[in-house]
Formats: sequence, C-alpha cells, structure tokens
Amino acid sequence: MRNDNDSTDLPGQPAAGGLPTTKPSRLTMIMEIFGVSRSITIAALLFAILTLAGAVFLFVQSAPPGTITITSGPENSIFNANAIRYASILARYGVTLKVLTSEGSLENLNRLCDPSFRVDVGFVQGGMTNAAADKLVSLGSISHQPLLVFYRGAPVELLSGLAGKRIAVGPEGSGTRSLALSLLEINGIKPGGTNTILDWEPKQASKALINGTVDAVFLMGEDASLAVIIELMRAPDVHLLNFRQATAYTRRFSYLGVIEFPQGVLDLGHNIPPQDLYLVGPTVELIAREDLHPALSDLLLGAAREVHGNANLLQRKGEFPAPLEHDIPISADAARFYKSGKGFFYRYLPFWLASLTSRIVVVFVPTIVVLIPVLRSIPSCYRWRIRSRIYRWYRALLSLERELFGETDPGKREQLLRRLDEIEKAVNQMKVPAFFADQFYSLRGHIGFVRLMVGDTRQRPKVEKS
Repeated sequence: MRNDNDSTDLPGQPAAGGLPTTKPSRLTMIMEIFGVSRSITIAALLFAILTLAGAVFLFVQSAPPGTITITSGPENSIFNANAIRYASILARYGVTLKVLTSEGSLENLNRLCDPSFRVDVGFVQGGMTNAAADKLVSLGSISHQPLLVFYRGAPVELLSGLAGKRIAVGPEGSGTRSLALSLLEINGIKPGGTNTILDWEPKQASKALINGTVDAVFLMGEDASLAVIIELMRAPDVHLLNFRQATAYTRRFSYLGVIEFPQGVLDLGHNIPPQDLYLVGPTVELIAREDLHPALSDLLLGAAREVHGNANLLQRKGEFPAPLEHDIPISADAARFYKSGKGFFYRYLPFWLASLTSRIVVVFVPTIVVLIPVLRSIPSCYRWRIRSRIYRWYRALLSLERELFGETDPGKREQLLRRLDEIEKAVNQMKVPAFFADQFYSLRGHIGFVRLMVGDTRQRPKVEKS
C-alpha cells in the first residue's frame, strides 16, 4: 500500500518484530489528528502562517502616526494661534502636531494638493477650493471668517466707493487677497486701473492706513491678528465698512454668508463699533488628505470642538465645528464623528489603548473569522475526496459481484474475473493516508470476500509494490 505521508517507514510505526522505536513528529501528529496528508497539512500550515503574517503587517501598518503636520497661516495670525492650540490638545494624547506657517488659505491648499509636500491637514477658507482636489477631504467648517474692510476719510457705503483709491488686499497666497480681488472686480475695480492694489502684510497695511499712506485695507483672521483688528477699530478717522448689500453678495457667491457685528460688541464702554454692522465672509474649513488616519481625524475634530465650540463675538455656543460641505466632500470619518461622536473604544480608553484595541478588532477578528472556517473545512473536504475514491471502487465491486452471480457463460465469466483482477490491482496502487487505513484494508478484504463468494479458484495476482 502507498501512503500520502510520502515516507516508507512512518515515525511511530512498529519496527520489524517489535514496538514503535521512534516518537512521531509534530507534523505526523497533526496529520493523524486532522486526518489529512502531509502535503495538505503543509499547505494548510503555510496558508495559516501567511494569513497571520498579513494580518500582523496590516496591524502594524494601521497604527496611527505619532506625528502629523498642519499648515496654518502667517505667524501671529488667528489661523496660526488656533493651530498652536490644536497642538497642545493633541499632545495630551501623545500625538505631536507640527505647525507650519504659511501665507494663508491659498498656500495651504496648494501644499495639501502637492503630494511631494509633507503636510496632513490645513485651514482653508471656503471658496478657495473650487473643486481643486479629488484626494482631499473636509473635516467640516470650524468658524466664520468675516471679511473686514477698513477705510479712512469720508463714509463709504458701497465697495464701489473705493474706486480710484489705494487699497491693500493682503499678501500673495492668502485667501484674503483672492476674495478681495473677486469682490472688487464685481464692483468694477480691477488691478491696473485707476486704483493702486497693494499686496501688503496686515501689520504693514494697518500702519499705513493709520498713517494715511493707503486708503483702505482688507483683512481676515487667516492673516491678521486680533490685536491688529482691534487697533484699527480704535484708530481715529478709520472706519469699518458696513456691507449694506451683504445679502446680494451671498447670492452671487454661494460660499459667503452674512455675519452680524453688533453695536458695542468689541468694547461696550467705548461703544465699539458704534452701530450694528453687517459683514460678509466664508467659513473656515479643516481640510485633510484622504489618507488621514481615522483616529487622528477624531482627535482633530475633538480639538476643533474644544477650540471653536464656545460662543464668541461671531457665533453661538456649539455652532462649530459643523459638517458644512462646499467643494470638497466631508470625509466618512468626519461624518461619523458628527453623527455619533468618537468611536466606542476612544470614549472610554486612553488613546494608545483604544488605538491598539480597535486595530485588533478590525484586523485580527476578521482574520480569525475567515481563517478558522477555512482550516476546519480542509479536513472535511480531504476526507470527502478520499472516501469518494474508496466508494467508487465499492460501487464497481458491487456491480461486478451482481454480474458474476448471474453469469453462467464461462467466457463472459472469465472476462468479469479479469475485471475483478483490474479492480484489485488499482486498489493496491491507491495512495491513502494512515487515517483511512481501516477503510482501505476493508476494501481489500471485501475484494477477497467477493472472490471467495463467486468461487474464483485462479491464482491471485501479485501485489505490485510502489
């Protein structure tokens, strides 16, 4: 008999005339327990090892990075100040947030779109994106971004009243400059015309306005500090433009909203501003690359809720962050956060332990769920295959036995007996594992039993060794 163990003398089998002399190997024990051949056992072990190795690789690769980078805004701007606050919050959870200064929203967006630039998230004002990137996602809007137009001299009621004047619109790469030029253009004021358009930094522009060397400046929180804005609000002969056509601007630019600036909100004692004002402006979005780790997305939104969630001069408590979508879609992780908050493990466990536990659940639980049924099915499939081979010869033997009992013609009977010889020869050459030895030897015994019952007195064929 040939055996699928691919070995003539199996470990643990008796030596000639004695008891077993060697201890069976672990592989042989596995084969005997599960009733499969050596090749099937080795294949199953390799499959299990490769699957677990892949799971370990995914487990390691799925760990959130310990350091990420945010592109913010100019130094001392509100954008930069908020990014620094984010960094201090993330540090509580063992995550380092590197803060890069920039010229503003446009440069932030360009950095995020450039795969060679190492940045993960950034502040971008609405209206800057213009469906710019299909590999970016929004984590939502985090605050209002009012456009503040300061001018000096006689009252100006409309932006068109700035025609022919010297106007500072903000530095290159800033969202302030982009929005200012768009609003001025729709009012018939373009660079190269009768106006002088200056790309000055907020500090330089504000000092020039106070000194009278420019007539108007456009400021937003992305490039101006609160101190600069308050200084201009208190400066003599400097006024903040009231957007009387605010609603009309929001109809022309869908990303703009009307922002109410109540009388006395900056300084009640000195009544600054001296009247209710209406401003226009977009919201600020937290834009990230699409491969941002879900755990870090939750951390950033948690930081945004802590930094921007309280009431201030321009918003109500709990108004931000909010899933306000413009050109760039809200990420699936952010949508889940707005709907149900942090993930289950991150609510009750420290960040590192929650990350570890969630990755185990995501990686290893599905691996085990798939691996165990597959491995359990291998012995069943293999046994079915071996049994089907044995049963095939049983069917042939039963059919032949019925024919022999009913056959009286000596010539046909001789042909049937030769078929019996062929069956016996084929069975002797079968390869079966030791687990099926009982069925194999039963089949051989039944072949001999059929010979006896039909009265076969011929010389038995020799068993060929292989």
